[in-house]
Amino acid sequence: MKATTFRATIFAAVLSTAALVCGIEAAEATPGQHPQAGNMTVFGSARAPIGYVQYCRQFPHECRAAGRGGINMPLTPARWQELDTVNRDVNAAVIAVTDQELYGIPEVWTYPNRYGDCEDYVLLKRLMLIRRGWAPESLLITVVWDENGEGHAILTVTTSEGDFVLDNRRNDILRWQHTGYIYEKRQSARGRGQWVWLRADRPAAIAGVGTLGR
Repeated sequence: MKATTFRATIFAAVLSTAALVCGIEAAEATPGQHPQAGNMTVFGSARAPIGYVQYCRQFPHECRAAGRGGINMPLTPARWQELDTVNRDVNAAVIAVTDQELYGIPEVWTYPNRYGDCEDYVLLKRLMLIRRGWAPESLLITVVWDENGEGHAILTVTTSEGDFVLDNRRNDILRWQHTGYIYEKRQSARGRGQWVWLRADRPAAIAGVGTLGR
């Protein structure tokens, strides 16, 4: 099956499941209730995670375009509702399992077919928001370290009110400073498969992080 057909099939299947298990809910907060969240600082080029590199080989059209640089999407009440709906629907529709459990290998980045781990949630949320009109440059896959010192992937959304995080571990959308995570690196808003460090102590020569968890 071609990658484009596969993506459309997975997208339709998960949307169908989400409609059954998680209707559209009112957001718990609107952007006007959040003071300025601020944007993360980036520190130069980083090596992309191996799972992302393999994903780009499978879906080259998703990594090919050059971005226009950082974009802060206007965070209107309607846009906030879109973030809330997509985050909740995907979290409800996908069952968290590790790549080792699902594929028998430690790391696979792809769109989930009912099952997936943290980066698979991120990829689907990003795709759904792009299809709702969000700029790809504002939807950045991000690698962090969690409270247990394990690698984890989240989606950073850059907005007019700062950077917010969509996470498969919670339905509430948090500003990036309030997650408790240590931020390692993320996609560059300039596209072309580039990544950037979120820590000043990470020289470009250091290899990317390894396996990510659920």
